[in-house]
Amino acid sequence: MAAPLPLIFRNPPLRLCTHHLLYPPLSIARTSTKPFSLISYSPTNTRSFPIINSTQMEGDEITEEITETTQTNVVGKKKFFVAGATGNTGKRIVEQLLAKGFAVKAGVRNVEKAKASLPQDNPALQIVKADVTEGSAKLAEAISDDSEAVICATGFSYGWDLFAPWKVDNFGTVNLVEACRKLGVNRFILVSSILVNGAAMGQILNPAYIFLNVFGLTLIAKLQAEQYIRKSGINYTIIRPGGLKNDPPTGNLVMEPEDTLSDGSISRDLVAEVAIEALVNPEASYKVVEIVSRPDAPKRSYEDLFGSIKQR
Repeated sequence: MAAPLPLIFRNPPLRLCTHHLLYPPLSIARTSTKPFSLISYSPTNTRSFPIINSTQMEGDEITEEITETTQTNVVGKKKFFVAGATGNTGKRIVEQLLAKGFAVKAGVRNVEKAKASLPQDNPALQIVKADVTEGSAKLAEAISDDSEAVICATGFSYGWDLFAPWKVDNFGTVNLVEACRKLGVNRFILVSSILVNGAAMGQILNPAYIFLNVFGLTLIAKLQAEQYIRKSGINYTIIRPGGLKNDPPTGNLVMEPEDTLSDGSISRDLVAEVAIEALVNPEASYKVVEIVSRPDAPKRSYEDLFGSIKQR
């Protein structure tokens, strides 16, 4: 009788940290003096900035039609930049940030797609074009000095390009970190994946580890990006979720230190919640956490969960 598959493969819809459902994925910063207290909302000022209305492909070149659009500048709200804001996890992060009263700058590759999928007519939401593969200078322009922190929820789209994981999950993340360094943004949240360090965990023969590295060594690309963040000097929290589900959360959150979990699943809604809690909880600073949800897990506060993880 064949051995049963690991938990993560018993339910095909699960994806290990894929930010696209169709497929599985993969300097010293200046200290910011920006306050981390939530101030009252007073949308009194406005400013103009370019918004990309359409993108056309002409041969090998991409041309963009840009118009000047006036939008409300939400004064007094803490503004967070979300990279990969139209992804399955990134979109939930944007929605939850807005629901909690924060201002959001949504960094996306396709502005029209973002307009269709992100909340409409919300003065606290600003959509900007931001492709993490285009380098740190352009990303710094998109993030700008009004963002207090960056959440990276990007994920590459599968295709014939085997270098895509490195372009997005490695170089793209590094570009975001360098953009933060240029701007003096000193808070960075990365949504990564469990098993990124599977070889060191003795999981090299784990089917999940093998499967997720088939296309372009996805997990290795993510791991190297994590290592870059940890050496950058930026105040980081790296979140490694288990198999991602689109269903509402069930059970309670389990949070473990890095290189601990090798199976398990979690709702994307709960991953988004953890990312936002990491922004506002001092206990989350300079830590790598692995998360899944389990029905038999005890209910714990985020302060307790993050506080239980030691810095390395």
